[in-house]
Amino acid sequence: MCGIVGYVGQEQAAPILLDGLKRLEYRGYDSAGVAIYSEKYQKLQVEKAKGRLQVLSDMIRGGEDLDGMVGIGHTRWATHGAPSDVNAHPQVSRSGKIAVVHNGIIENYAELKAFLIEQGVPFTSQTDTEVVAQLIEYFYETDQVDILEAVGRVLRRIEGAYALGILCADKPDQLIAVRKDSPLILGYGKGCSFLASDVTAIIKYTREVGYMDDDELAVLTKDGIQCYNHLMQPIEKEISHVDWEIDAAEKGGYEHFMFKEIMEQPEALRRCIFPRIREGEVYFEDFGLTEEEIRHLKKIYIVACGSSYHVGVVGKYNLERLTRIPVEVALASEFRYMSPIVDERTLVVVISQSGETLDTMAALREAKRLGGRILSIVNVVGSSIARESDQVLYTWAGPEIAVATTKAYSTQMAVVDLLALYFARILGTVEESEYHAVLDEMLLLPGKMEAILSNKDDIQYFASQYFNHDSVFFIGRNVDYALGLEGSLKLKEISYIHSEAYASGELKHGTISLIEDGTLVVALGTYGKLFDKAMANVVEVRSRGADVLALTTENRREDMEKNANAVITIPETHDMLLPSLGVVPLQLFAYYVALMRGCDIDKPRNLAKSVTVE
Repeated sequence: MCGIVGYVGQEQAAPILLDGLKRLEYRGYDSAGVAIYSEKYQKLQVEKAKGRLQVLSDMIRGGEDLDGMVGIGHTRWATHGAPSDVNAHPQVSRSGKIAVVHNGIIENYAELKAFLIEQGVPFTSQTDTEVVAQLIEYFYETDQVDILEAVGRVLRRIEGAYALGILCADKPDQLIAVRKDSPLILGYGKGCSFLASDVTAIIKYTREVGYMDDDELAVLTKDGIQCYNHLMQPIEKEISHVDWEIDAAEKGGYEHFMFKEIMEQPEALRRCIFPRIREGEVYFEDFGLTEEEIRHLKKIYIVACGSSYHVGVVGKYNLERLTRIPVEVALASEFRYMSPIVDERTLVVVISQSGETLDTMAALREAKRLGGRILSIVNVVGSSIARESDQVLYTWAGPEIAVATTKAYSTQMAVVDLLALYFARILGTVEESEYHAVLDEMLLLPGKMEAILSNKDDIQYFASQYFNHDSVFFIGRNVDYALGLEGSLKLKEISYIHSEAYASGELKHGTISLIEDGTLVVALGTYGKLFDKAMANVVEVRSRGADVLALTTENRREDMEKNANAVITIPETHDMLLPSLGVVPLQLFAYYVALMRGCDIDKPRNLAKSVTVE
């Protein structure tokens, strides 16, 4: 959530900052602002506006009204103080000399604010960020130290998670960047330097980036970037090359990023799967766990949030069945508080699209503290979770801009399935015939997914029939239940329809009391071994007046049509891969329902792409 962009160079900063912030809109925000040092007026120019970035852009005529070649910009998602012009970032010190943009939360801001008020410092906003700006100036002016030392003194006093971009009018040739538990990226250009919370903001200008680690500080000038550790000792930062094209982060003619990313899933799966199947075997390059260590495992935790957690629920079914190792799926936000039983024989699989999710990062660190082995599945190379893990498996999904994940979910699931097969092969817990049958089917998944996408008009029709429902229930058993969790989440997060997923067997334990005439029930019946039970549940909810939209495989369409109001089918595949195909029509259904309800699909209300606060 929130977006940071900074620039120092030889061109006008404001248009570059606005362009970068526009590429960060997908992260979610409710206000935007920029601070530019004006050589003409010898001071900081700060402009902020509640609402969409376009409001700010119109105010400053696309940046033309603000001259200057160094500046910081921000899109804010309100945490401290309601969305407003005053609470928007950048926040400025009382003299106007120091401007700060900030992602994260300063946990002890109230204590620091009280101290500053006692010193006679006035406050204009309700934000924790203004405390940082005012405290920097307090040390800078009162103690007569240079700006870098003032920032260092502040860092020794603030607590919480933060990424900071700092601009001082007395040092108009530089920016200062600080990171702790919130992502921040450095961009190395020719005659310029960049700061950003996401590489998408600066990929148009440079492909050479450095990923800041916790407790690091960087000073950016047009001539280069100098990084320091927590002791303020200079350090060399490894520079990475971003190899994806800028159009991968643009709509490319599609109306929404979400729809584009749904349609990109077959190709994303090819990138994820094909290099990892060689000569009929699962292949992970430089895999960190030895066969002996795998055989030594006694438990697997899967830790994640949101859609990644749903990947974990599918993964539990497949991992336990294939490997016979106990698997527990834990919400990352709960993991630290559940006294998890983790030791050196525990593998903790951490799943995150961004690799920066704060709850997931905290869970990872707790698992490491307890002695567990960490294997992360992430999409973003060089992200915090990737760097702090013992082993990383990248999904290679490419940039995902829409808040509602689609191709990241699909590629995460493919990696977990490959991992289950890899372990089972080593442990000798999978039959040779099944092992090769699943691998053969995995190679066919992209083509079968394309077949589903080619029939998207049918799903759009069903969406037109059901988009006006106010409450929807997803029911299923085994992997169908796990699939229902994701289908329900997709629908609720972009269409704002109340939606819940239940294990079908739980209907009689309370849920069925909510079924009445006209209630929409999405019944998932792809798992062949439990199809008869799925049919029984369809009959059960129909008898209470529900409208049933069913999802099943092609060879069971006729049986399902006898009892459901409408049926969507997917191609046949191996049982463990059914969720990989089944999720696609559910994604499309959610998309079309949201479209017909006039929702902001790529930027749903109250949500952000990367959750970097608790």
